[in-house]
Amino acid sequence: MDDRLKQQLEFILEIDKEKNIFRQTHISNNGRNENDAEHAWHMAIMAYLLKEYSNEPVDISKVMLMCLIHDVVEIDAGDTYCYDSEGLKTQKAREDAAKERIYSLLPIEQKEELTALFDEFEANETPEARFAHAMDNLQPVLLNHSNGGRDWKEHGVSADKVYGRQSKTKLGSEKLYEYTEEIIKEHIRSGEIQKNTQP
Repeated sequence: MDDRLKQQLEFILEIDKEKNIFRQTHISNNGRNENDAEHAWHMAIMAYLLKEYSNEPVDISKVMLMCLIHDVVEIDAGDTYCYDSEGLKTQKAREDAAKERIYSLLPIEQKEELTALFDEFEANETPEARFAHAMDNLQPVLLNHSNGGRDWKEHGVSADKVYGRQSKTKLGSEKLYEYTEEIIKEHIRSGEIQKNTQP
């Protein structure tokens, strides 16, 4: 086997570990916690199906690849719950180290390509990154809604935190944000999301 193929297959086997990284979000119908690979797959399909609702024209193949690779770093860094204020303080450093180790398994030009896509997603400055972020935010909202707001309630999440998180959805898709806002308001009314912690 030549070195290039060996590197590619090593990376392919390494990212299989993403199936072992479990998130706080539960799969629909009050199932088990979902894993990162399931989250990424779900986001990529959503991006393709919902592309017409992007605020701006996007290269949907690029968006889908961003969705598929954005959480590979969590193999090393672990999943940081989006409402964990302490975990968020060290998230970037943990993920940067993971990005270097994991993507370095690939041939150099593929490492550079996927690293650039990851960095573009994180910067959230291009139409593709903004739409991918909208998928990253909408997907757990849909699952949580299907579970009666279970995850918000279990973690005591407040409305201001949910709205803060969803501000990135609006940047990628005004239409999908409108739907997200309806879900949030419903769960505030029914008590799964706490009322704002600040006046």
